[in-house]
Amino acid sequence: MRLFSLSLAALALSATTAAAEFTISFEWGDIPSCRTGNPNTVGSPAFVLRGVPAGTTSIEFTLKDRDAPNYSHGGGRLKVGSDGKLPFGAFKYKSPCPPGGVHTYVWTATARADRKVLARATATRKYPE
Repeated sequence: MRLFSLSLAALALSATTAAAEFTISFEWGDIPSCRTGNPNTVGSPAFVLRGVPAGTTSIEFTLKDRDAPNYSHGGGRLKVGSDGKLPFGAFKYKSPCPPGGVHTYVWTATARADRKVLARATATRKYPE
């Protein structure tokens, strides 16, 4: 019986942990079409964050192109409201702009309490879609 109780406690703990998982989602929005390899400076996508860790004071966003990983698209560091939503244009970055074909891009959101990293979440999309 004790083993059963411990198993239930472990299951409840894992369900709580899963419910608090930090996630990010986004849409490219109305950024200008770009396929020349010369990105535009544009407003950030609208982001939705879920499971933002307690104690988070800011979220840092960075964009990477998996097909050109050495290119810096920039990002931004912002305070996030309690609703977990950031509107289009909350910060500026260099847009996706693959010089032919489709590239895969990854936004990373890093939740911080001052300088301490609390959690990271990623969202991946292709451009152009």
